[in-house]
Amino acid sequence: MPRDIPVGNGELLVTFDHLYRVRDIYYPHVGSPNHTAGHVQRFGVWADGEFVWIEDADWRRQLRYRSDTLVTDVRLTHKRLELELEFHDLVDFETPVFLRKVTVRDLAGRNREVRLFFHTDLSIDGTPVGDTACYDPATSGLLLYKEESYFLINACDTHKCGIDQWSIGTKRVGGAEGTWRDAEDGLLGRNAISQGSVDATVGVHLQIGAGSEACAHLWMACGKRHGDVEALNRRVLEETPERVMQRTESFWRLWCRKERLDTTPLPEPVADAFYRSQLIVRTQIDNGGAIIAANDSDITHFAGDHYSYCWMRDGALVAHSLIECGQSELSRAFFRFAGRCISKKHFFLHKYTPRGNLASSWHPWVIDGQRVLPIQQDETALVIWALRRHYERFLDVEFVKPLYERLVTRPADWMLSYRDHNGLPQPSWDLWEERRGVHTFTCAATVGALFAAAAFARDFGEPDRAAAYQEGAERMRGAIKRHMYHPELKRFARMVQPMPDGTYRLDMTFDSANYGLWAFGCFDAGDELMRQEMRGLYDRLWIKTDVGGCARYERDYYHQVERDDIERIPGNPWIICTLWHAMHRIEAARSLDELREAIPLLEWAVARAEPSGVMAEQFDPRTGEPISVSPLTWSHATFASACVAYLRKHGALAAQETPAQA
Repeated sequence: MPRDIPVGNGELLVTFDHLYRVRDIYYPHVGSPNHTAGHVQRFGVWADGEFVWIEDADWRRQLRYRSDTLVTDVRLTHKRLELELEFHDLVDFETPVFLRKVTVRDLAGRNREVRLFFHTDLSIDGTPVGDTACYDPATSGLLLYKEESYFLINACDTHKCGIDQWSIGTKRVGGAEGTWRDAEDGLLGRNAISQGSVDATVGVHLQIGAGSEACAHLWMACGKRHGDVEALNRRVLEETPERVMQRTESFWRLWCRKERLDTTPLPEPVADAFYRSQLIVRTQIDNGGAIIAANDSDITHFAGDHYSYCWMRDGALVAHSLIECGQSELSRAFFRFAGRCISKKHFFLHKYTPRGNLASSWHPWVIDGQRVLPIQQDETALVIWALRRHYERFLDVEFVKPLYERLVTRPADWMLSYRDHNGLPQPSWDLWEERRGVHTFTCAATVGALFAAAAFARDFGEPDRAAAYQEGAERMRGAIKRHMYHPELKRFARMVQPMPDGTYRLDMTFDSANYGLWAFGCFDAGDELMRQEMRGLYDRLWIKTDVGGCARYERDYYHQVERDDIERIPGNPWIICTLWHAMHRIEAARSLDELREAIPLLEWAVARAEPSGVMAEQFDPRTGEPISVSPLTWSHATFASACVAYLRKHGALAAQETPAQA
């Protein structure tokens, strides 16, 4: 079940599913550990002797954010209960506190008591073994803890502070379902403590006048010690929950609008999605610099693993989006993180945990008894390329200085050494992590990296190095044309396999990743070869249903929906693959009319997003329902990059065309 309306601050991340149930709580790193293990955190309402959980089919739900903030704006209406609930959820922008404000409105026209029940099903540090939950009389809240992870749950309304009732008990042991069952009669048992596989439910009582409303706040403070969460609880009470909310709203509006871009050339829904995408990207970035691919624990049930890792390829491309949007502190943090992760052999391995440790991988170190490098070379190349983009944007000399050797010259020297007799890279894994060979995307990214390294070397007074990198890039670019282009088919292969006689076997599968040929400066986007390549990819990979969008490649098997009608549906539509065509149209545009051809693709991405603005990785080609993880950081970053590119190109073309029109 895809995630929606994530809220976070780079230290604490909370995600919801489409039923508005909290599903993931990550702390103290974005992506690690997940203290819920993906289990449902329930919410229920008792009124007039009837109890209803949030998953009840009679709820009408509207899940959105307040404009330009990471504060949710959720409406829940239940016709039978004759109640409307308005929620605002947030994570305090500077402390690990998750805060929820709920306003309950009577629609029945009579005085009523309404009881709200919030269920917490933690598996602290990823496992329920050894957890403790207890009532804390000092704070009138509930404390859940294990080792160095503490969580304090508390509440207040306009008349009092502290929870009205609670239940602490056992879950998923000996047939016990959990304390959420105890709430269904509107009363909780008030057990004082329980240990092991435990959960807890708290209740808040509200008195509501006829046709009126009442409000309550509930919060969870996170810390490493009991004293930490007590101090955070005290701070919320002293500052007041309402003030915490106001400060956090103001911060995020300042954060996403600080560049003061003129977005009027974009349709209003596209401009709104541009700011929303920046904010959602921020929720997926750890304060230590790791850019996490996605935080949706439901994917674990499909693959036995998750996306809560930092792939350096995704990270570099997201960092480039941050650079384009002016978020220099976040891009700096990523490059520092990359500098800590890169191996002593000067390349990146598959992926990394939010703490910077080597993560799980399916890339082998041995194939057919021969040692191989378990790498995707594009990951190393794109970090160099993106670092250069950062430097050109911010001229951040002092920042780049300690990273110059670690992230530029040593990796660039390694890339020069890891080439074949024609100047192409040796085999590695593709950006889709599915096949090993010499990939067009990898080659193009490496060319971009070597050009970037040459520019750095010239800046740092090393002309010999600069010449070597420049020559390596130009030779590789020539080899791409000679060995990866099929003149009869008039398009590039997606990959080649080296043969024993020194030639290559071409794989001519249409693959969206070939956009890399122009995206990193290997070839000019306006070159007729690039226009031809992108037209061919669009024609073959566009989904010919009402859903539309571009597939990754022909017969893409990952989460494949359609296996028979491959001509019409070559795969599932992906946000990033569709937006690569928008970015090419922007880059290659020679007039404002040509530039506007990118708008329908930007609008397609907006139309595929959830009402909140959250974008998934891919979609069902027949129904348009999100598939795989959501939100995908890469999807939102690509959308933001495309919007900035459009606005800059619009400004440049408008300046050119104005004198002619005059």
